[in-house]
Amino acid sequence: MILQALNEYYERKSSSGELAPEGFERKEIPFVIVLDEYGVLMQIDDTRGGTRKKKVAQSFIVPQTVKRASGIAANLLWDTAEYVLGVVREGGKPERVAEQHLAFVARIDALAAGTNDTGIVAIRRFLDSIDLARLQQEGTWAEIVATNPSVSFRLSSDLANVLVCMRPAVIAALNNGDDKPAENPRPCLVRGEIDGIARLHPAIKGVWGAQSSGANIVSFNLDAFNSYAKEQGANAPVGTRAAFTYTTALNHLLRRGSSQRLQVGDASTVFWAAGPSRFEADFSALFGAVDEDDPDRGTAAVANLLSATRTGVYADPDGATPFHVLGLAPNAARISVRFWQTGPVKQFAEHIRQHFDDIELVKPAFEKPYLSLFRLLNSIALQNKSENVPPDLAGDTMRAILAGLPYPTMLLQAAIRRSRAEQEVSYPRAAIIKASLNRLIRTHRFSAKELAMSIDYLNVDPGYRLGRLFAALERIQGSAQPGINATIRDRYYGAASSSPASVFPILLKLKNHHLAKIDGAGLTTWFEKLLGEIFAGIRTFPAHLSLSEQGLFAIGYYHQQQDFFTRKTKGDSADIIDDTAGEH
Repeated sequence: MILQALNEYYERKSSSGELAPEGFERKEIPFVIVLDEYGVLMQIDDTRGGTRKKKVAQSFIVPQTVKRASGIAANLLWDTAEYVLGVVREGGKPERVAEQHLAFVARIDALAAGTNDTGIVAIRRFLDSIDLARLQQEGTWAEIVATNPSVSFRLSSDLANVLVCMRPAVIAALNNGDDKPAENPRPCLVRGEIDGIARLHPAIKGVWGAQSSGANIVSFNLDAFNSYAKEQGANAPVGTRAAFTYTTALNHLLRRGSSQRLQVGDASTVFWAAGPSRFEADFSALFGAVDEDDPDRGTAAVANLLSATRTGVYADPDGATPFHVLGLAPNAARISVRFWQTGPVKQFAEHIRQHFDDIELVKPAFEKPYLSLFRLLNSIALQNKSENVPPDLAGDTMRAILAGLPYPTMLLQAAIRRSRAEQEVSYPRAAIIKASLNRLIRTHRFSAKELAMSIDYLNVDPGYRLGRLFAALERIQGSAQPGINATIRDRYYGAASSSPASVFPILLKLKNHHLAKIDGAGLTTWFEKLLGEIFAGIRTFPAHLSLSEQGLFAIGYYHQQQDFFTRKTKGDSADIIDDTAGEH
């Protein structure tokens, strides 16, 4: 299913010229050697650009990369400086570099036998008598020798984006070499047509954490993986054309700067629609990190999504367009599929809207309107760093969002654990806890009242009430001792949220002491009314609270804390707390 969807994506994009034709690929070539028709060096073009510290090279269409591990195998008409020019880096092996250069020249000689193209002739003349003294006059030469970058050729008479390998005569010569009958033709599992079976598939590059030279989704590199005495690719018969199309499409989606990829934990996530769709353009903004160049893009994308799903924009025809999301993670020399979700755009849009509805929560005024998945996951990681997010958790959370399933239990555990460890129920953690509990409640996996966006005075669940009570006691302490360095939250939050019976009797004794120190009868009376309203829903202090009940405690605490900073209007819980609440 995955390979078929990628194959279809290639067919759609190749027809518009966005993807390389069969036998070719897009490759970043930092340096291009410019020759005249006689093979004389004119200059070396530096194709890199950008304002970042690390410059990005221009992408060209070149013959497909050959597979090589430790052996010598040259690419056609482009390769590293060692292969192309025979230059030896500091610490390099001259004998090996000489063999690499000979292999590069041999491939060009084999191609030259089928064409008399001016570009091929010029390259051969240049390689026959490489003038190192002339090369050293180029300002980029020292960097080329030091870094061994990819290098290719262009004729000075051609356009700047047309390398010799893309000249019509060269392409025709390469295609003529592909006319030979396929070896051992068999039905292809992906395309359903008769084709030669690919023994080795092209490498997939761009997966975070995988080998820089590339890795494979389909790979049988040990006898233990083989069956019925078949070797390597014959165990999963994928035709040579299908192997090219799906890897080309996936490498295109994973390319640097791609707008169709995002990082979710350790999973390099790509997404695409089966046809033109506005949803494809906004998907990365819904889940990715904040775009430094356009920090409001994510907010606008979520607002557009919520508006579109509620007004029926994702009905036909856009809503029926198939949409695919693929998460890939490194696994030694292979790539593992972390998650794969597919369905119509309308279904994805509704599930994502439900996710943003679930995490919606009252928040401080300085917070942005919506929380990205990136920030949610970072909030439950040690030191708020993305590299500390558990590997499986990010993929499982993404799957739950896209499929409309309950969030992983580990996500709820992590949010509660970090809140207890740091004695802080932050906005993102509270959003995770609220959303996780509400999905458990809706699916009847936890019996409680569904949590609201802001404080719910009618919620009498013990965990929720105790959380509110703890926030009220902390507020009383702060009013009695302004500027105190360590509050009861710093000393007792963890124990109060898990073992209330052992902590709250102590806190209530402290409360009496704190109320006596408050300067102002009006404020004292207001606090007493608040405590009376909270205690009306508490019958006893439980010895222990379960994980979900600890989540209710955290939300009750968070809601009450935010309510302290919310100005009341006439009629808001008037029978519970008077209007002076907004002044304190």
